[in-house]
Amino acid sequence: MSETEAPSAPLRSPTRLSVADVLTLGNAVCGFASVYFTTTAVLIPHLSSDERAGTMRQGAAAAVMLVLLASLFDLCDGLVARRFRSSGMGAELDNLSDLISFGLSPAYFVVVWGIVSGFPLMPVVAAAVAVLLAGLLRLARFSVTEMRDGMFQGMPIPFAALTVLSLSLLELPFVLTILSVLAVAWLMVSRIEYPKPSGRWAVLTVCWIVVNVGCLVSWAAGAPGAEGTMVIGCMLQVALAALLPVVALALHISNRRTPSEA
Repeated sequence: MSETEAPSAPLRSPTRLSVADVLTLGNAVCGFASVYFTTTAVLIPHLSSDERAGTMRQGAAAAVMLVLLASLFDLCDGLVARRFRSSGMGAELDNLSDLISFGLSPAYFVVVWGIVSGFPLMPVVAAAVAVLLAGLLRLARFSVTEMRDGMFQGMPIPFAALTVLSLSLLELPFVLTILSVLAVAWLMVSRIEYPKPSGRWAVLTVCWIVVNVGCLVSWAAGAPGAEGTMVIGCMLQVALAALLPVVALALHISNRRTPSEA
């Protein structure tokens, strides 16, 4: 079942695509396109010694923007699945698409970031594999675990993917970046509960995605001040990733204490 889907509507024929499934496929296409741009506009120019800063910046921006669009598709397919019928393939399609867009794509981006930056490749690959495996385990666990309504266990994989990409773009010290990426991988498979993006939180999530896409477009175009705006956006993403587990744990402790105090 999708991380944003709810089994509130009857299932269609297993082989007939629903509207939600089409959105899920859009998620997968965005993930593939992100890998494509990371390869053709960032990795290949670097390996061929054709490192034009503008072209590589545009390629990196396009790759991250496509992951943002994939997260928007992922959010919308769950909302549509709640309101309309979903096919029997919906859960499987969603997990496979999420693995491409939020597991493979950010892990590959980390490897290319390490190669382009000239960092030691072994720890970079290890961090990338950790992201990929954590995402895979996160999705598999979601399929077999029953949670309280409105909650996830472990950091949602789209949010984790965007955090990993933000850490790569920030150009922090190498060791700090690797440790932070590993921390995100751990948060994905942790038992910390996160709220699902529904209602006003879903609206805020969409607004956050739109703002980030705008920042990336400005950065890719080389607009004045866009570099600083992009850095601020990435820092806010990382700050949210660090803050949400603390808030989630505080709410969990508060909810456990409340019945005993009543």
